Amino acid sequence: MRPTHFLSIAGTDPSGGAGQSADIKTASALGAYTTSVLTAVLAQNTCGVREVMALPQAMIRAQMNAVFEDIDIDCVKIGMVSDLATAQLIREFIERYRPAHIVLDPVMVAKSGDMLVDRDGFHAVRDVLIPMADVITPNLPEAAVLLDTDIPASHDDMEAMLPGLGALGSDIVVLKGGYLAGEVSNDLVLTPDGTHWLEAERVKTRSLHGSGCTLASAIAALLPRHDTPIEAIRAAKTYMTRALEAADRLEVGQGQGPAHHFHAWW
Repeated sequence: MRPTHFLSIAGTDPSGGAGQSADIKTASALGAYTTSVLTAVLAQNTCGVREVMALPQAMIRAQMNAVFEDIDIDCVKIGMVSDLATAQLIREFIERYRPAHIVLDPVMVAKSGDMLVDRDGFHAVRDVLIPMADVITPNLPEAAVLLDTDIPASHDDMEAMLPGLGALGSDIVVLKGGYLAGEVSNDLVLTPDGTHWLEAERVKTRSLHGSGCTLASAIAALLPRHDTPIEAIRAAKTYMTRALEAADRLEVGQGQGPAHHFHAWW
């Protein structure tokens, strides 16, 4: 069998830990052939986001044409989308070429706390992209923004939030619980078959830069290789945990360093 053909649609991270860098590293580490479409150029590092510049629509369209006209894409991971026009453009190509697996990381808040999108970007994610996605992977602040509610403070709060997230239109919701305090970092998954807790001990590290991009990309890369979505999501959670356990070996940056995407290889 040929390797999975993976497409990242995302913004840059010149420090190499998040965005398209994290997507490509993750999917490559998991055995996928990676392609990419750039939506925005960011000036950021492990300490925070400094500037964001969206690419012109004509350039995004040209990239999408170049990839989809030539390569049979199996799975797509969508990251930062900063405006409504870009979201509509992405949806146009997804509906035309219909890759089997679409994973959306609703990127709105950076680990540093910086908001990455304006109100149009928020509506682009909630109203255009989420209903098209097979899987969405919000963290707790992003989930709160999507539902215009308080950030969950407990596992019970996460369970109460899940039906509202499911009503936004995606088939599967992976609500990431890493922002909660405590010794565990459990995620809650809503599938058509019911809800599932993915349990893991909290990894004691500050190297969390790009962890959302990494988990979403791992799910996208693994979906074509598993019989059920929950199996792929569990495998992605394991990969993410191992990447965090090895992260401090990289010694990258003065802020929140990146996960170690190639922990199994280096």
